[in-house]
Amino acid sequence: MLSIELVTFDMAGTTVQDRHEVEMCFIEAASHTGLAVSAERVLALQGYSKRYVFELLWTEVLGENHADLQEFVDVSYSKFCEILENHYLQSEIYPTEGCLDIFGYLKDKNIKIALTTGFYRKVTDIILGKLGWLEGLDKNYIGNKNTVIQLSVASDEVIKGRPEPYMIQHAMKTLKVHDSFRVLNIGDTPSDLKSGIRAGCRMSLAVTNGTHTRPQLSVHRNDGLLSKVSDLKAIIEKIEHENVIKENFDADLKKFKAMI
Repeated sequence: MLSIELVTFDMAGTTVQDRHEVEMCFIEAASHTGLAVSAERVLALQGYSKRYVFELLWTEVLGENHADLQEFVDVSYSKFCEILENHYLQSEIYPTEGCLDIFGYLKDKNIKIALTTGFYRKVTDIILGKLGWLEGLDKNYIGNKNTVIQLSVASDEVIKGRPEPYMIQHAMKTLKVHDSFRVLNIGDTPSDLKSGIRAGCRMSLAVTNGTHTRPQLSVHRNDGLLSKVSDLKAIIEKIEHENVIKENFDADLKKFKAMI
């Protein structure tokens, strides 16, 4: 069995408290720019790159061959960015329940922490800055063993955001983690789960106190649903216990073979 070297966490709803602000900002931007969309539809698309969501929704309305499709997308997305940035600049931002606890636990275990997000870099930096999690990161958003996190990856820094695996793969490459079986992924949306599965992570998990409930998440493929992010401790301890059992078994087997 292999030990865990990296945990990739989503931000809004997983490590950063989300009272459905992103959905409200999205719906407000859609309404301002003539795009009718329900709260349920927006929730179902949480975790995806927000520009991609506008492209998807406007394509459903106009058709993919509409001459002005990209202009409609640009206008809606620009309005969304304006509303979202103002919201986070003016609002208090807090970590989720158990977040700092699990960060400290992982630091003690020398397990690296990477934050991935459907946000673009400007908003990501506003949030990280207010939480104090930018401190110590270099110009490429890479930290060290003393920083709160070891890496931040925004959706506009990879080819495609979630549910594709590219942010996780970018984190692995940057932090020199060569085996996806040494990576745990945790989020709070179906797209977070899919991203971890597509990246081949040892486990792709979700918390049920974020943007989606346990019943909403349970219908999607997952390796476990947690009440809060700090419940990840029990998962890691179970893996470590299994590692010890296997190591002891292998040692006993080696001794036995040497005797015969």
